[in-house]
Amino acid sequence: MAVPALKEISAKISDLKCCVLIPTYNNENTLKKVVDEVLCYTSNIIIVNDGSTDDTARILKDYPELVQIHFSKNKGKGLALRAGFKRAFQDGYKFAITIDSDDQHYAEDIPVFIEALQKYKKVLLIGARNMTQESVPKNSSFGNKFSNFWFWVETGNKLTDTQSGFRLYPLKTLNKVKFYTTKFEFEIEAIVRLSWRGIRVKNVPIKVLYSEDRVSHFRPYKDFIRISILNTWLVIVAFFYIKPRDFILKIKRKGLKRFFVENLLHSADSPSKKALSIALGIFIGTSPFWGFHGILAIALAAALRLNKAIAFAFSNISVPPMIPVIIYASYKLGIWMLGTEEMSFDMENITVSFKLLKNIKEYMVGSILLGILSALTFGSLGYIFLKFRERNSE
Repeated sequence: MAVPALKEISAKISDLKCCVLIPTYNNENTLKKVVDEVLCYTSNIIIVNDGSTDDTARILKDYPELVQIHFSKNKGKGLALRAGFKRAFQDGYKFAITIDSDDQHYAEDIPVFIEALQKYKKVLLIGARNMTQESVPKNSSFGNKFSNFWFWVETGNKLTDTQSGFRLYPLKTLNKVKFYTTKFEFEIEAIVRLSWRGIRVKNVPIKVLYSEDRVSHFRPYKDFIRISILNTWLVIVAFFYIKPRDFILKIKRKGLKRFFVENLLHSADSPSKKALSIALGIFIGTSPFWGFHGILAIALAAALRLNKAIAFAFSNISVPPMIPVIIYASYKLGIWMLGTEEMSFDMENITVSFKLLKNIKEYMVGSILLGILSALTFGSLGYIFLKFRERNSE
């Protein structure tokens, strides 16, 4: 790259208040080369020495003008990055480009991130490697596909590379999030949780080199177990909190009337599919699985290929004012179905005392029966209404 072009990129990096963060641990053979190549583009560099036991500290003495953080003991890549982000934010930077010190990345790809940053707002950029080239280890290719799949499950966003350490982070949003991971899995937690906060996560094309001299500190078994545990937790949070939250926010933004018009009346689904979605939502909403209605409605609708929006909306029949009615009706139906002795209780305090625990069998049977009857009723009425409307619109 010509000198004027380098100066132009350097100016853009400064104007955007961007820095380059280099976490390093025992990479004495490649660290100097990486730092020197980054210096061709900017001197806004923060280096985090994660407790290296080789010549890393001696090498870094040659760069007194650069911001350096030294850990006395190895704490993990996640904590190293978090320390670097904190320092960058304190120094007034708005963005941080992270690049590994093992020389697998090319500093000449830094302009790719800067150009993409100028196009988008509220973005987290991940360098997308060509994982099909011969030099890429098979375990890295598998791990990347594994990570890509779970990122899609947790956020609904499809990426081609979620494991590359060559990234650009928005520091303002990053600074607001409390993270729990400390090692390699931090990079997964970061992109998922920032995505949940409305940050667009995108790939940009980069080159990659896996040389024979490259030193990797990734421990296949221990780190894979950590990542698997993290993904399990993220999936639970996504399905039980994030997706229902986003769905409710979507309804609020549109307004209830507009939501139903677009999703119930103007949806391309057939009347029968919409009616089945209504029936599913009502059945789930009257079921005894309190606290799980939303996730069950979405999951079953997806499995049965029904309208998830309609199923979720009608599962909310169990709103607080309706809870005592649903519980009472379920209990009465269970008593009638099983022919057991009726128990007396205060209808007004049913949700507080819930004395039905003494007759849980009656309540469970009755709730299933109520769900079936309610689903048949609302589903049939929904089908008649939608079919009638369809004919009149022809």
